[in-house]
Amino acid sequence: MLLRITNAARPYPWGSYDAIAAFRALPPSGGPEAEVWLGTHPGSPALLADEPGTTLAAWLAEHRPGVAVPFLVKILAAAAPLSLQAHPTPEQARAGFAREEAAGIPVDAPHRNYRDDNAKPEMIVALSDPFLALCGFRPVAEARAELAAVGDARLAPLVERLVDESALREVVPWLLRRGPEVDGVVDALREWSEGDRSLTASTVRRLAAAYPGDPGVAISTLMHTVSLAPGEALYLPAGNLHAYLEGLGIEVMATSDNVLRGGLTSKHVDVDELLRVVDFRPITEPRMRPAVEGARRVFRPDVPDFAVQVVTVAGAEETVPLSGPAIVISIGGDCRLDDGATLRRGEAAYVDERAALLVGGTGTLLVATANAV
Repeated sequence: MLLRITNAARPYPWGSYDAIAAFRALPPSGGPEAEVWLGTHPGSPALLADEPGTTLAAWLAEHRPGVAVPFLVKILAAAAPLSLQAHPTPEQARAGFAREEAAGIPVDAPHRNYRDDNAKPEMIVALSDPFLALCGFRPVAEARAELAAVGDARLAPLVERLVDESALREVVPWLLRRGPEVDGVVDALREWSEGDRSLTASTVRRLAAAYPGDPGVAISTLMHTVSLAPGEALYLPAGNLHAYLEGLGIEVMATSDNVLRGGLTSKHVDVDELLRVVDFRPITEPRMRPAVEGARRVFRPDVPDFAVQVVTVAGAEETVPLSGPAIVISIGGDCRLDDGATLRRGEAAYVDERAALLVGGTGTLLVATANAV
């Protein structure tokens, strides 16, 4: 079974006014268009393109009882930075959801942290050139050396705290809670960034302009700023502190909407809960490398919820193995599926009841399915 699916763009204020519309070959709405959800999450379930008003979730409940789509695909377009955030582990999500349910907090309340009991590991595949993101902590010695080289005495309270890798457990709460001298640190970084051409300074400038005085400006200097080219990907496991900065991409994640925010946002911020879930261990640059299998580039994270295949076709048909239900989206050109349907750039479909999908035409298709780990 193959069903064309679609959805309206969600108008979050950080969204682009034209990137998603251009990608889908649709007229712009006139407002920000941040995300298009393609899945069964109740927050914005996908619609069947050929049955107006029918959601994919409702169709599955009627025609495939018991079938669950364990992941969510989003078209995401950021024109401004997203919040500084992290996502919980499965155990943290279950405990947090139960705690807020017991407290009687409505699931749609603005101050709710846990809207479901699922974890939310996620990855993003870049479509724009570049796609910019903050992702994970970089080695402390690297951050310390760059900050010390600025030569501003107001940064001394931060530099002096960065003694070793374990320091992040103290430094990040100090910054987020606006401890003594934090405002001076943020001001010094903003002023430095105006005359420096480094990638770190570029991120500081961007964040300081969007969120003046926010301590997230300082935290960004402790993190990796990653610039992705089209087709490159980031994987964000539980606990990874991150913030998308700018660009168009396809995001794939477990079916959850649990986000713990610490700053760079006008939404609800819960510093204490964020600090409970953050993984403070520094990492190498978190770019995810695919396995190349013929015409397929396969991204396999360390979770069972999803894997992503990017398939390029140029006339000859390609076989794409599936591990259960799949959501496919054309990210370039016209891709022909084995039932004869053609997906043009920006169009998507739900596929089930098969072990593989045959793809032809000329273009590139992104396929999300469960991860056979």
